[in-house]
Amino acid sequence: MELKALKAFVEKHDNFEIRVITHAGSRFYQAELEDVEGERYMLSQRGKPMLFRSLEDVYNELKRAGIRRAYLVQHVPHDEVIGRDAHYSEPLTSRMPLVF
Repeated sequence: MELKALKAFVEKHDNFEIRVITHAGSRFYQAELEDVEGERYMLSQRGKPMLFRSLEDVYNELKRAGIRRAYLVQHVPHDEVIGRDAHYSEPLTSRMPLVF
């Protein structure tokens, strides 16, 4: 989802979740939106996933789109290595609320 589309989506909907995902061993962050139907959209630019170098960069872009709350999620590759699905979307197991 492009930034313009995210801003338009936020203006029309109020029941969605934004996740700021960091991968273990990586210094980059990605942002993901999940709507009420369970559809997930990665924040992208020109068709490629957007990568952020710091949480501050993520905050700035999400603020511009009208987002005020998100969850910080640590994606741990251990789950994938042992054949389990990633559990970062489960409540309270690996999410930290962010308010900005």
